[in-house]
Amino acid sequence: MKISFNWLKQYISFDLTPDETSLFLTNCGLEVESIEKFETIKGGLQGVVIGEVLTCEKHPDSDHLQITTVNIGADSPLNIVCGASNIGAGLKVAVATIGTILYDGEEPFVIKKSKIRGAASEGMICSEKELQLGTQHEGIMELKKDAIVGQAATEYFKIKEDYIFEIGFTPNRSDAISHIGVARDLYAALKQNNIPCSQPILPFIGDFIPSKRKPPIKVTIENKTACPRYTGICLEDVAVNESPEWLKNRLLSIGVRPINTVVDVTQFVMFETGQPLHAFDSDKIEGRNIIIKTLPKDTIFKTLDDKVIKLHEDDLMICSEEKGMCIAGVFGGKDSGITTNTKNVFLESAYFNPISIRKTSKRNGLKTDAAFRYERGCDVNMTIYALQRAAKLLVEVANAVITSEVIDEYPTTIEPRTIPLSMDEVTKFAGKIIDKQTVSSILLNLGFENSSMSENKLSVTIPLNKHDVTRPVDLIEEILRIYGYNNIDIPTEIRYYYHSKSEYMLKNLQKKISIYLANNGFFEMMNNSITKGEYASTFDFLNKNEQVLLVNPLSSELNVMRQTLLLSGLETIARNLNNKNNNLKLFEFGKTYHLIQNDITDLLLRYSEKEKLSLFVAGKNHDDQWLEPSKDLDFFFLKNYVENVIKCSSTNYTIIISENETPFVNSLEYFSNEELVAKIGLVNPKILKQFDIRRTVYYAEIDMIHLFEESSKYKVRFTPIATIPVVKRDLALVVDKNVTYQQLEKVAIQYGSRHIKKMTLFDVYEGEKLPDGKKQYALNFVLQHPTKTMTDEEINKILNKLLSAFERECRATLRG
Repeated sequence: MKISFNWLKQYISFDLTPDETSLFLTNCGLEVESIEKFETIKGGLQGVVIGEVLTCEKHPDSDHLQITTVNIGADSPLNIVCGASNIGAGLKVAVATIGTILYDGEEPFVIKKSKIRGAASEGMICSEKELQLGTQHEGIMELKKDAIVGQAATEYFKIKEDYIFEIGFTPNRSDAISHIGVARDLYAALKQNNIPCSQPILPFIGDFIPSKRKPPIKVTIENKTACPRYTGICLEDVAVNESPEWLKNRLLSIGVRPINTVVDVTQFVMFETGQPLHAFDSDKIEGRNIIIKTLPKDTIFKTLDDKVIKLHEDDLMICSEEKGMCIAGVFGGKDSGITTNTKNVFLESAYFNPISIRKTSKRNGLKTDAAFRYERGCDVNMTIYALQRAAKLLVEVANAVITSEVIDEYPTTIEPRTIPLSMDEVTKFAGKIIDKQTVSSILLNLGFENSSMSENKLSVTIPLNKHDVTRPVDLIEEILRIYGYNNIDIPTEIRYYYHSKSEYMLKNLQKKISIYLANNGFFEMMNNSITKGEYASTFDFLNKNEQVLLVNPLSSELNVMRQTLLLSGLETIARNLNNKNNNLKLFEFGKTYHLIQNDITDLLLRYSEKEKLSLFVAGKNHDDQWLEPSKDLDFFFLKNYVENVIKCSSTNYTIIISENETPFVNSLEYFSNEELVAKIGLVNPKILKQFDIRRTVYYAEIDMIHLFEESSKYKVRFTPIATIPVVKRDLALVVDKNVTYQQLEKVAIQYGSRHIKKMTLFDVYEGEKLPDGKKQYALNFVLQHPTKTMTDEEINKILNKLLSAFERECRATLRG
């Protein structure tokens, strides 16, 4: 936000340069990100002086040029060639001397010494347009006869200059989003550093008596939660025209475009006090009744900028008897706004619930200066002062006539909070002892009334503009930013936070898996944990009852925490495909969030977070090459990496074909100790269609906590490398068609010998050489004894035992 140095000094007097002031502001928590010089005319007319034309003669080689001599108060007059038709001896003019920089819009041009058709020209006699003082450019600008020769144009035209602070306000500092708010903080900082300054004061309003009285507009608040206070005032005979220069310059200095007297005054008061105002054309208020309420869902409303929106049932509206006139605290309506034909005005100053305004602003995508302030919290006690200040300014600049007392609807008075503050707590957080008198003085200078409760405690009353101060620690933050963090001693000890063993081991496992996947061509992605609530209605595999809703969502779309890593990953894939990045191997470590039971009072038990790893593959394994053709990334490609990831944690698993296909078409599930560890499959094309993805995508989701728990149990053992050669044997087993390889593998693990080092499926056959309903699995077994070469008798004994188990458990027979 922009804060004007000159404007700031209207409320607090001090003798510091802009650079010195910016340092104090930054040190007290209002970080000055930049300082810009502002001039009412760009360049400030530096180098332009008042001159008098002494002689004016026709140029010998031109029909329209004149050769002049101009006195600018220097030792000798300047020779200047001029083409203006109104040039003549005796005129007082504005002369741009050599080296002066003038502007044509935003484009600068430099005045240089030149020759024009053989005649020397040592400057330029300027028009209104060239001086940025008007639009007239056909002739030079003729000045008054009493203009002083040699006087700087900056002085003659009363060019104002200012310095503008760009301050990066943090979201909690709603009390400082105004010039008076900044002045309040600056005063406290200067007093703490013994810099002479005056206490900030609000501009004097004086007696507030209506010039004439007419029946006021009636105000009714139906939604008192969203609108605790509403004030207003009626004005007549308002001249809606161009604002005076001082008002326009104030707004221009902070980057606000002047519009007309009424709008400019409301803008000025908002940037002065931090209190937004809104002006209605009172002749357009049907029934002269204002009702603050919500309207039915999908009610059509047209804003000042002609945007048509459908209202939400919770959007607070300022209504007449017939219709909505304004989205409260956010945006005005087309049919009740101020125009050049407006004569009578109803001025509004209200306090709206910050949460209500924030939700309305986000839902409708309406970002305004008023909403920016209301959603952070305004000062409920500033409403009447800001209203009276604006009304008096409209009397001054627009000849308005005040025709009513202040209308003030304030059903339930908001009382300030009181917080006890212990000096021991201040010492604990500050790391040093700050005496009680200093603490009390800082708080008083910031507007916190306080009194002593005991030798070691203060009772502090919180001003209603300090919405972020709710705890003693917030008070300590206020104290320390004024006391000065630079005045806090640097500790002589270095303290280091050790991660818990489990947290450290989980991070190590993630790192191990990340390195493995990255080394094999996968790219890691990081997606937003906040996602679209509408996904739960679109995709039936999401559980609406488990949704974790955000209280204050970033937008109307991003309003819930994700239940799966699938959908955010598909958004990333769609974005990559749109950018012609077609071959994708991606992975992400992230959390999913679930509501367990809404009526559990303990928040830690109400929700659960799960650590997950997602893997995606789509496209081909690499771009086409002349030596090696590319291949489609398929189910088995991803399956290999999923199993290797599980093996990284030394987890034993079994695989089953999933019966619950959603969100897959074909999928496998991996179990360890009867718990689901991972799921892998082809993403359902119906889901891909929602993301406009027109290619096959394979996806796997792995439970990282289970892998971690298994890896933490694993003990690494070292054994000598075997020197005995391995023995390989093949078995061809005929089984029923419904018997899976996983069943055979499970039997081999359960009944096989410890000398079986590996079992591999190398062929599956179904055909006319087998009986109906049968298929053949060809299995290869690798056997090895640690200390001796195995005999045929020992090998046959192991295989016969295994074959008996296959016959018993799977009704398998050995094919001859």
